[in-house]
Amino acid sequence: MGHILIENLGKTYIDRRRKQRNSKDKNRSPGTQVQVLKDINLELEDGEMVCILGPSGCGKSTLLRIIAGFDRPSEGTVLIDGKPVKGPSSDHIFVFQHSSLLPWMTVRQNVGLGLRHMNDKKAMGKQIEEYIEMVELEGFEDHYPYQLSGGMKRRAELARALAVDPDILFMDEPFTGLDYLTHLKIREEVVNMHEFLGKTTLFVTHDIDDALVMGDRIVVLSGRPAKVKLSRKLTYVRPRDFMKEKGLSELREEVFFMLGVHYAV
Repeated sequence: MGHILIENLGKTYIDRRRKQRNSKDKNRSPGTQVQVLKDINLELEDGEMVCILGPSGCGKSTLLRIIAGFDRPSEGTVLIDGKPVKGPSSDHIFVFQHSSLLPWMTVRQNVGLGLRHMNDKKAMGKQIEEYIEMVELEGFEDHYPYQLSGGMKRRAELARALAVDPDILFMDEPFTGLDYLTHLKIREEVVNMHEFLGKTTLFVTHDIDDALVMGDRIVVLSGRPAKVKLSRKLTYVRPRDFMKEKGLSELREEVFFMLGVHYAV
């Protein structure tokens, strides 16, 4: 289960910064209220992969943290399967922007973190192996994070998140720092696993092509205070090709324009 309803959501912070970040901050001082999100209204279906786009600093990650229960809105509500979000849940797993593998644990131990409650250790071991195989890390079960490449770390984190069978998977720019080819490979794996497992997935990204290739729905936020500029369900079959799908290519140009880039390269 992973139906998400967001109604009239807003978020305001108290600015505690003593030094200006840039010239736009010249009228701000400590104690100033800064509105990040305003009147966010979305309904996300169970099983959808939703890709969230927006300008840098607009509040994409803030929105994700609020939906996941790590932050509280200043106004409005978030309902998951009809129940208000009051905090993080073991049924909702967050994959952070930077590696969060525990460095003193092997791949096997990291993937099994969320399964420690299982009394049947044989079944637990089988489940760990299943997800390690799913992300193609066989043979690296006893390696520590420092022995893995960036892409392998990302796959180990994905296996750890999926092993607990969450209802919702939150991913905050998980491809950051990956080389181009590894990025494409992990993207393909995420899409394949989503189609196989059918988990509701919220994916924050700056990459427009990632969003259009991966998403069942894309959500485009405006600049701060962020509002929803576009929420569109994508029905194009996978694998998606901008050269062959005229509608997808036109949507790509539209999204680039919405985000302030007038020519989609």
